Amino acid sequence: MSKEIQNLEPRVLWKHFYSITQIPRPSKKEGQIIEFMRKFGEDLCLETIVDEVRNVVIKKPATPGMENRKGVILQGHLDMVPQKNSDTDHDFEKDPIDAYVDGEWVKAKGTTLGSDNGMGIAAAMAVLESKNMSHGPIEALFTIDEETGMTGAFGLKPGVLDGDILINMDSEDEGELYVGCAGGANANIKFKYTEEPVPAGHIAFKLVVSGLKGGHSGIDIPLEKGNSNKILNRYLWHASKKHGLRLAGITGGDLRNAIPRESFAIVAVPGKNEKDFLACVKEMEAVYKKELATIDPDLKFEAVQTDKPAGLIDENIQQRLFNSVYACPNGVIRMSNDMKGLVETSTNLAIIKSENGEIAIQCLLRSSVDSAKEDLKNMFTSVFELAGAEIYFDGEYQGWKPNLDSHVLKLMQEVYNKKFGKIPEIRAIHAGLECGIIGSVYPNLDMISLGPTIRYPHSPDEKVNIETVKRFWEFMVETLKAIPEK
Repeated sequence: MSKEIQNLEPRVLWKHFYSITQIPRPSKKEGQIIEFMRKFGEDLCLETIVDEVRNVVIKKPATPGMENRKGVILQGHLDMVPQKNSDTDHDFEKDPIDAYVDGEWVKAKGTTLGSDNGMGIAAAMAVLESKNMSHGPIEALFTIDEETGMTGAFGLKPGVLDGDILINMDSEDEGELYVGCAGGANANIKFKYTEEPVPAGHIAFKLVVSGLKGGHSGIDIPLEKGNSNKILNRYLWHASKKHGLRLAGITGGDLRNAIPRESFAIVAVPGKNEKDFLACVKEMEAVYKKELATIDPDLKFEAVQTDKPAGLIDENIQQRLFNSVYACPNGVIRMSNDMKGLVETSTNLAIIKSENGEIAIQCLLRSSVDSAKEDLKNMFTSVFELAGAEIYFDGEYQGWKPNLDSHVLKLMQEVYNKKFGKIPEIRAIHAGLECGIIGSVYPNLDMISLGPTIRYPHSPDEKVNIETVKRFWEFMVETLKAIPEK
């Protein structure tokens, strides 16, 4: 089924995207795609570099007559977010992505598609392979591990790149040019607990929140989608007070940059409260479905009786956990005053997991304003220190400050207007592009970001619009032809 996408136009791009879908490349497991890209560059007899952190750089000379043009760096990341539906049998470290055409879109069967950032990678490959395009000196920078830490961008050294302009191809709305992005930081929280025996007369249940759409914790955060961790904890907090609920174990979410879609808890309640407990689950499911009817219509919240657990999380830590997660900021914190419709600051309560006497919580904090990001970090510290948890921050990266006087911005607006009869909108994105990090190493780069239209990245509903891929490619071809002299 996947091979049908090779017949889409432009074939020079889609054939490379297909080849990428056949290579497992989840974040931090990019060995196969790194080797594939190294061989791709060397088979084209182009200078190919694999640096210390295993970013791949492929350099292509200018076409005849274009040698004096400014050098362009085409940049994208090799890794993809590995998310699948619970009923899908897929090993992201071994299995290819099963992509297919569905009307105007390309999707994947039960998993993320990897168009983020496979489309950008495929476009760069098409430029490198082309024999009939006109362009100045080209460098393709393929970074690793963008999705879980941007370690490829952080590991990039001065002196590797020679270009003057960086075109990042990791944005997700065709017809828009991006000139800024948010910075971010991971909040890591830990509770230590001891186990207590299950009281006599208690009955065990598995609570399940499922059916949510999830999505990208930056791009999709203004949609106010349901967060399965917050939804589950809301009930746990309530039922612990009303029904004597005790917690044995909890798990929800698995990626810091994806809105969690499913959460689970093993709980025990006194047998005498079973009827009220189950009735309350149904009542709360109705409440949740009503609140999220528009954005998450397939939400499910259910309780299934299960075997009695070996032990329970001690009651003191249980209540500290429920209180602090209830109080934990989540979603949009502030909208930008400078750019209409842009989220300035947000947070995503991404992961909760109890195991071996420890409850680990991970949240991703984002802001395009450094002071606001620091304020949000302090807010988290206040909440979780009050609850007696350990908290520390890592994976911090800077944002990309917009430069509205950018020469490549003005050039690309002109090229797009000439090609398609309209001027593309200027945007900043509430997500972590690598431009800010790369720009700190190469401060003289003129940078911009673009891409085809992708919806629901970081979720199994991810899809890329076919027609916008064609326009994205044609725009790239005309832009490279129009790059000015040095």
